[in-house]
Amino acid sequence: MTSSPTESCPPSPVSVLITETEIEVTLDDGRRIATPIDWYPVLSRATPQQRQNFELMPFGIHWPDIDEDISVEGMLRGARGVDWQRRIPAE
Repeated sequence: MTSSPTESCPPSPVSVLITETEIEVTLDDGRRIATPIDWYPVLSRATPQQRQNFELMPFGIHWPDIDEDISVEGMLRGARGVDWQRRIPAE
C-alpha cells in the first residue's frame, strides 16, 4: 500500500496565538493544538515582544529574535523543548 503525499506530510501551521501561558496553533487540516509555554524554556524567558515576532514555517514556528524553533510534529507528540543554554530538557 502506498500513501498519498498528504498522508506522509505533517500538517502545517496556519496561525499562532501566544498567551502568557500557552501557544495555540491552528493547522492546515483544521485542528488546533495548544501546549504550555513553560515547556519551552527559551521561549518562556523571552519578552512578550520577542514571543510575538514569529514566522510560520512549513513544519513549525520560528522565532528569529531568540533563534527558537518548535515543530508541529513535536507539539503533537507532546515533546518539551530543550534549554540549549543549559542543555537540559524542560521539566
